[in-house]
Amino acid sequence: MTRKQKVIEIGGTQVKPGERKLVELPVANLYTNTQMHLPVHVVNGRVAGPTLFISAAIHGDELNGVEIIRRLLIRRRFERLKGCLICIPVINSFGMLQHSRYSPDGRDLNRSFPGSERGSLTARLCHIFLEQVVKKCDYGIDLHTGAQHRSNLPQIRGNLDDEQIAELASSFGVPVLLNANERDGSLRQVATENNVKVLLYEAGEALRYDEVSIKVGVAGILNVMRKLGMIVATRRKKPLPEPFVARSSRWLRAPDSGSFQAKVGLGDRVNKGDLIGTVFDPTNIFSGFSARLVSPFDGIVIGESRIPLVNEGDALVHLARFEADMAEVAAEMDVFHEAYGTDELR
Repeated sequence: MTRKQKVIEIGGTQVKPGERKLVELPVANLYTNTQMHLPVHVVNGRVAGPTLFISAAIHGDELNGVEIIRRLLIRRRFERLKGCLICIPVINSFGMLQHSRYSPDGRDLNRSFPGSERGSLTARLCHIFLEQVVKKCDYGIDLHTGAQHRSNLPQIRGNLDDEQIAELASSFGVPVLLNANERDGSLRQVATENNVKVLLYEAGEALRYDEVSIKVGVAGILNVMRKLGMIVATRRKKPLPEPFVARSSRWLRAPDSGSFQAKVGLGDRVNKGDLIGTVFDPTNIFSGFSARLVSPFDGIVIGESRIPLVNEGDALVHLARFEADMAEVAAEMDVFHEAYGTDELR
């Protein structure tokens, strides 16, 4: 017998089975006496099932996730939803107003959990999000981008030693999964402590909408919802490609200061000893100065700096290392590029 879904309560507002509401949780007043809210979209199904949160802009300059959630909510009505979908398009509205990764008090929201009811502005926001959203859920997908002037290949990060997280990560539909430890004070860490299983989606760069990253993100969330049985599974013309797991990764850094000219792009396969790029002197073209950056191991480029002017030690290229045969990984990357037209990511 089909079980009826329970009533979901967020901030004192009840969302009954079959209802859809926007709940605006009060967070704090700015010094202009403007009240800031945490917007929470709740779509509660009629039939019992898992509760999944989708969150974006925990860093205020990471915008792809905001658009992913907007498209998810306007394109799907979820009449046959099992369980509850909770979407938070902007967690750090303070940072977004300033085009900043951080909160006004200079803290990183994703290093400040669990927060506190009477702490700093950042601590209060973390506390509200944890108590009113995370603790009410079974699963979560946290949407991120690279930092300013850095771009990431679409990828899923999580504790892949957890069998269920690994299965959900594989269902998302990206070619690369990165086994990533939980950071102290992060959303993933506090969610794990409350038995909530969370995937982290990384794609694109800060303060930019990237169409490929957005499309992959929307499709990936729906894939995970199908895997959880929240929406009806559809027949695929082609099965999802089997992603490859990277157990380690490393940022390659500038060997000297100057102007960096990259020879590789996102998703490219490199072998140990391959030329990654060269640093030149931008002020004296006749100096003959150049410094070569070469790959220390076989891998796939999963992140890159977008700024050509570099100081010695700057992070330039993020390289993932795989245990699988690199030819197989590279072939799967080609399939992904062809499916999504990802040349624009490069």
